[in-house]
Amino acid sequence: MNKETILMEIQEIFCTVFDDDSIVLSSSTTSDDIEDWDSLEQINLLVAIEKHFSVKFSLDDVHDLANVGAICNIVELTLNK
Repeated sequence: MNKETILMEIQEIFCTVFDDDSIVLSSSTTSDDIEDWDSLEQINLLVAIEKHFSVKFSLDDVHDLANVGAICNIVELTLNK
């Protein structure tokens, strides 16, 4: 699975978690760009992404997530192992 596909699927997850179909993500999107993206929603997002892609984020992975691109990179690396 390539990064574009992963980003599109993650965007769908964001829209579902935030109940907002107008969300458009880029690799540089951060929590500052989405009004309701707080620490609780971060957990909800990560759990939803883990379930969707059948991956598991490590604590180190979660600590280093600076933006949506970082999430996509971890998913891509995990899927391509």
